[in-house]
Amino acid sequence: MSEKYLVESGSTGDVKISEDVIATISILAAETVEGVVKTQSGLKSQAMDIIGRAMARGIKVSVGEAEAVIDLHITVEYGLNIVDIATKVQDKVKDAVENMTGLTVVETNVHVSGIAVPDRKVKN
Repeated sequence: MSEKYLVESGSTGDVKISEDVIATISILAAETVEGVVKTQSGLKSQAMDIIGRAMARGIKVSVGEAEAVIDLHITVEYGLNIVDIATKVQDKVKDAVENMTGLTVVETNVHVSGIAVPDRKVKN
């Protein structure tokens, strides 16, 4: 993700935000949602990393002139409602990216690709 996105061009110069910055904002926002254990690389993103098209930690950002589409892979905690968690992730990511960049996020696709089981206590 090395392409730049032009946010604003003014008389004093241009403002550009890297897709990597948008990816980082999305990851940080997603990881604040209760039940998200981590963001992760999906199989496809791992393959893309190998061939040189970087996808940061399980996220793909596609940016148009004023819009963004975000695909995010997460691992959730066992026992919680996955749909509720994914919906909260969508809302948090959309709000964070829109507030920090001025872009309109038209899609936030959440791929739940893992589940984490907390350590179990052994009964004696």
